[in-house]
Parts: sequence; structure tokens; C-alpha cells
Amino acid sequence: MSEVKTALVLGATGGIGGEMAAKLLARGWQVRALHRNPGEAQKSRPKLQWLQGDAMRPQDVLTAAQGASLIVHAVNPPGYRNWGQLVLPMLESSIAAARATGARIVLPGTIYNFGPDAFPVLTEGSPQNPLTRKGAIRVEMERRLRAAAETGVRTLILRAGDFFGPKAGNNWFAQGLVTPGRKLRRITYPDQQGVGHAWAYLPDVAETIMRLIERKDTASAFEVFHFAGHFDADGTQMVEAIRKAVGQQRLKVRRFPWAVVVAASPFVTLFREMREMRYLWREPLRLDNARLVAALGAEAHTPLDLAVSATLESLGCLPAAGAEAASRHELA
Repeated sequence: MSEVKTALVLGATGGIGGEMAAKLLARGWQVRALHRNPGEAQKSRPKLQWLQGDAMRPQDVLTAAQGASLIVHAVNPPGYRNWGQLVLPMLESSIAAARATGARIVLPGTIYNFGPDAFPVLTEGSPQNPLTRKGAIRVEMERRLRAAAETGVRTLILRAGDFFGPKAGNNWFAQGLVTPGRKLRRITYPDQQGVGHAWAYLPDVAETIMRLIERKDTASAFEVFHFAGHFDADGTQMVEAIRKAVGQQRLKVRRFPWAVVVAASPFVTLFREMREMRYLWREPLRLDNARLVAALGAEAHTPLDLAVSATLESLGCLPAAGAEAASRHELA
């Protein structure tokens, strides 16, 4: 009988962290997670081994990582609060734990690293000249992981577009296009249609990461791949998928209230972050996954209609009749 592998998932209550925990469990891994109130977290995800702790405290992460061969670093400050003060120290906790235990770090990456000089097609080697504070932090995170890899800390990064999937969270779909827990009366699109945009369905991202982890021919200590996901070439495909899921082909689309966001951004952290990221909606961009396909043959891919239906159902935006259709999402 093979020995059960152990993974530590930081951010297991979030979108991508939760999906990674589910995939690891399905593959037979033992999964640990940190939480300030583990008893409360246990109620929503009873199959995880919850430990009391804080990702900001290196000793808590090190203790939780003992015996683990994988650390999934998917933790982020809620609502974008205190990003500058919290994100890098939390990553340093993971790096220190990985160095001490020999575990491999997995980081779900984003496109915030890139500025318009890298558009419209992003490859793993595209220049990283971000326009925002959050983007600069993302660049620094990857720099620190690359430096750690030179001293033996193995790292895998999968960069992807805007997340959506069966959990509300800090993403444009749940906080911009729709309102969780409400029947849809309209779709709020972040900017003008006609501009291509990259979307990443969380279960597909997690499945692709698992396939990368399970390869037997890992080439280097520091690996970066791009996930293509769903590229909406003109901004209409996501809108039409939402209309189809709710059965309203004439569901209205309104422009995102950027004037309100700009006016309130000095006082509301979330609005400030959204304003800074607006440039990602004004120019077409997609991720080139050629390197990923060369490594795996294909990336996991759920058809857009099924992915959107499952997402809307989980957010409480679908009528009960849509539940059966939403449950039939399969991975390629």
C-alpha cells in the first residue's frame, strides 16, 4: 500500500484554495488547513484537517507543514484589505516552511504582473511591468519564489485570467457581473464590449494544477505555466452564457458604475483596487498556453455554458429548475 501524501492548503476557505483542497482529497491526499477558528471552518469543510493558526505567523505554518510534501499558497487578505502589509509576510511563512520540510510550493498566479506593454498575448516570458500596487506585489512574490528555488525550494506557478466558479469571492464575476444570492435582473459588465478578456474556471484551474503536480518529469525547481481558460474574444460570450443559464435571452446589460468607484476609491479599499485594475478591461488580452499543452497534452476545460451555470447556481442566482443542468459540468 502506498503512503498517503499530505498537503497544506493555505486559503482553503477561498475559491482556488477550496478547489485545490477538494481535488487533493479526491486524489487520496490528506489535506491540512489553517484557520483562526478551526471549529467553525470544520463545519463547512469537514473532510479537511483543520489546525488553529495564522499564515502571518511563520511558526504556525511550519508546524502545520510538518510531514507535508506540498504547500498550496492560496491565501489572500479578504476584501483586498492591507495587501501591502500582509501578502509578502504570508508568502515568507510558506517559503520558510517549505525550506524546512522539503515541501513544494504551488502558487495560483494572476495576470496582474503584466502591464499593457505585454498585451495582447501573454507568455510565460512576457515583460512584467505592472501599473498597480497589487501587480507590483505579485511580481515581487514571484521574484522571491524564484530566489528561493535557487536554494532548493521547489515552486510551481500557474497564471490564469479572471477567476469564476462555484464560490463567491474576490473576483469580477461574483462582485461585478452578478450579485450573489439574488435573482438576476441585469448583468453589469465591467467595460465596453468588443474587447477580448480571459476567464478561468476555478475547478479547471485546480484540475490543471493537479495534473502538473502529478507529472513524473518535472524539469526544474521553478516552473511557470499559463492557463488559457475561456477567452471571450469580444466580451459577449460570457454575457450570452449568463443569459442562457437563467433562461432570459433579453436580460439587460449595463455598464459598470465606474464613476461611483472612482469617487469612492479614496475611502473604500475594494473600490481602489477595482479602479487600478480597470486597464485589464480596456485592452484585449489572452494567455498563451502552448507550454502547458506541451507538458500535459491539454488543459482541463469545462464548456463555458456548464461552467457559468454551475457558478450561478452556487452563487444563488439560478432558479431551482437550473440546478440539474448546472450539476452536469465535466472536465475535458
